Amino acid sequence: MDSTELMQAAFAARDRSYDGRFVVAVTTTNIYCRPSCPARRPRPENTRFYASAEQAREAGFRPCRRCEPDGVTRDRAAVELAIDLLRQADARIGPRISLAELAAETGYSPSHMQRVFTRATGLSPAAYARALREERARVALSTAGAVTGAIYEAGFESASRFYDSMEGKLGMTPSAWVRGGAGATIRWAVVATTLGPMLVAATDRGVCRLSFDETAEDLAVRFPNADLVEGGEAFAELLARVIEAVERPGAGHDIPLDVQGTAFQQRVWAELRRIPAGETRSYAQIAAAAGHPGAVRAAGSANGANAVAVLIPCHRVIRADGSLGGYAYGLDIKRELLERERQ
Repeated sequence: MDSTELMQAAFAARDRSYDGRFVVAVTTTNIYCRPSCPARRPRPENTRFYASAEQAREAGFRPCRRCEPDGVTRDRAAVELAIDLLRQADARIGPRISLAELAAETGYSPSHMQRVFTRATGLSPAAYARALREERARVALSTAGAVTGAIYEAGFESASRFYDSMEGKLGMTPSAWVRGGAGATIRWAVVATTLGPMLVAATDRGVCRLSFDETAEDLAVRFPNADLVEGGEAFAELLARVIEAVERPGAGHDIPLDVQGTAFQQRVWAELRRIPAGETRSYAQIAAAAGHPGAVRAAGSANGANAVAVLIPCHRVIRADGSLGGYAYGLDIKRELLERERQ
């Protein structure tokens, strides 16, 4: 189904999980509602969908007095309070706040708190807390003078807990991360594609860079202390899979990635990978899906921070008015990728 059909289905089902992701305007009454509004459903031909209440107001619609789409729902307020409490606990680097404590502070049962939090952010409260700590670990590793200091600065009780938590998430050893990639091997190649010259680079864990019209010099700026090796027999197989994914975008390619980002960036990138091939989403829709409906600009920044074009399909994000918006490698490539996926 395309995005309009999905929104129509969510509206028909009064699906609360879509509240905050879009609003529904009714042309016969000139009002707009939440997807979960309890009012009687209008005919489909009398509905319009907007990514935000602001867009609906600009189009001349007024908010529904029954579902109050401009107001903050109780669930949303509870999630925002829980996020604030988790961030406060993380900043103190003290005991982690439990699900029961979050529930008591919000007036919800633990099971309901778990459910609404996961629905809004895509992560459970415990996973969200871990993501905050892992993000702090990345910052500490990039600024601390020694790995041991970074481990305790990030709030880990021991080195073993740190290594267990960060296994597979740093893309290189913590020591190499502290030294800006020193000791890490990155294999690379520049190959010809129908979209133009393409740079592909990968660690032993996955692709860490995919870009167009970049060179080895550009890669060296991004990874100044890594050991950059051109080509290689083991790399050739992965390279062939990447080329196939670019020439046939959206064909279900399962290619390992080695990319780094904040907890919010990771959620945005995960949402990008959930967009079906041939479909698009607006920046507002991505922000809402990532759990922060108001963070449209931050979602755009996270979209632009994507280091592996096509594999994380940031080209599937367009402006709310339907125009293509921007793209790091030019609108011609973005337009061609979208057209290939539609076909």
